[in-house]
Amino acid sequence: MTSKATSIDQYIAALPDDRKVAIEKLRNVIKKNLPEGFVEEISYGMVGYVVPHSIYPKGYHCNAKLPLPFISIASQKGFIALYHMGLYANKEVYDWFVTAYENLNLGEPDVGKSCTRFKKLDKIPYELIGALCTKFTVKDWITTYEANFVK
Repeated sequence: MTSKATSIDQYIAALPDDRKVAIEKLRNVIKKNLPEGFVEEISYGMVGYVVPHSIYPKGYHCNAKLPLPFISIASQKGFIALYHMGLYANKEVYDWFVTAYENLNLGEPDVGKSCTRFKKLDKIPYELIGALCTKFTVKDWITTYEANFVK
């Protein structure tokens, strides 16, 4: 489910109260831990964190008019989603995340390519997500992105 919101405040205001709390907590954790250079904006109808064209003028290979996406968070029909492109592009980071998640005794994470689904809002590992945000600088992400997605 993508939103037609044009601002992050508008996106959050449209959510049910329990989802608002979870998205706001995720947003705060991401903003606190994300290295300098990433920009927060509405991206693909979600709250997104991107590498702006001012840093990476080539933009996203799927649509060069868009900035390079890195992380997005969204309220989907049955879950809160964290989309982290680094999980998809870097097996070491993916393996670290899965192991760290499992060590929290939350069970096995529901992870697909870049999407981690949180069906139980009280089981979102905010501290782990904060640590995940620190795994890539803007430069690291651009290098990883170009090595994995740009032909």
